[in-house]
Amino acid sequence: QPAISRRDSLCLPANRRVALSMESRMATDAPAAPKNEDSRKGFVLAAAAYLLWGALPFYLKALGHLSPFEVISHRVFWSVPIAGVILAALGQLGELKVALRSPRMLGMAFITASLVSINWGVYVWAISIDRTLDAALGYFINPLFSIFLGAVLLKEKLSPAQIAALGLAAIGVAIMTYATGALPWIGLILTLSWGAYAFLRKALPIGANQGFFLEVALLSPFALGYILWLTATGQGHFMQGVPLDSVLLGSAGLATASPLVLYANGAKLLRLSTLAIMQYVTPSPLFLVAVFAFNEPMNPLKLSAFIFIWAALIVYSWSMMMRAKA
Repeated sequence: QPAISRRDSLCLPANRRVALSMESRMATDAPAAPKNEDSRKGFVLAAAAYLLWGALPFYLKALGHLSPFEVISHRVFWSVPIAGVILAALGQLGELKVALRSPRMLGMAFITASLVSINWGVYVWAISIDRTLDAALGYFINPLFSIFLGAVLLKEKLSPAQIAALGLAAIGVAIMTYATGALPWIGLILTLSWGAYAFLRKALPIGANQGFFLEVALLSPFALGYILWLTATGQGHFMQGVPLDSVLLGSAGLATASPLVLYANGAKLLRLSTLAIMQYVTPSPLFLVAVFAFNEPMNPLKLSAFIFIWAALIVYSWSMMMRAKA
């Protein structure tokens, strides 16, 4: 993008000047990976994030006897101070102050925050009712749904391999629907909510760390209000009853923020094709945990549905690698 002089920038709308200012600052926050190379540091950071997300079901299972709303409220509330400390340590508070003065940006952040809270809530609930396998299905399908969104909303042209991948995924969902006797709506809601979140989040002209803080900060009044209501009515579990529940709830912010921050910083140092392949690190452990640790039922028909999904992902990943080499 050509450089814009200071005089010319004054002719732009205020929101565009804010976006350009943020983009120029964020470009100097961390060096991006060379176009055709991956950074070892970026790979380690992204892998750590995906592995933490893959292990998250064990943490959530330990809180499975609590209301998903209570768990989500604590995830939001305790994420605020952690995200704030991270921003202060990285010297990224300046962009956040600019964002707080932009009503448009606050509105966009509230929409993305609402979408991610829906995703979190359904995910926590699915694990609490032994439907981790459905959650894994949703996250396997998610990158393919992103391709679909790009084609429909951005008019991006699909390659033959991408069309084939979408077709294979559709067959997998159809088989899962037949196997369970109903649409796998848990997986579909997770796919739709996260896909829409990722799509809209890209349009939010703010860094990953600042965006996360802004989202949880906007949700925190609702979260705190619900926590206080639970405490006042004797229905809460934080600092009441079992000490382990209090420890786990108090750690919710760390469990939520840590992988997101690791991912955001690792993604800057990796090629898009590498990230596309690495994102399957999370649903793969989810699948294994659901079947072998949580003993969720798996029959040949369900397995065949996942085989079609895996085939779709292989076709998609292969096409990404070929395009990256070209």
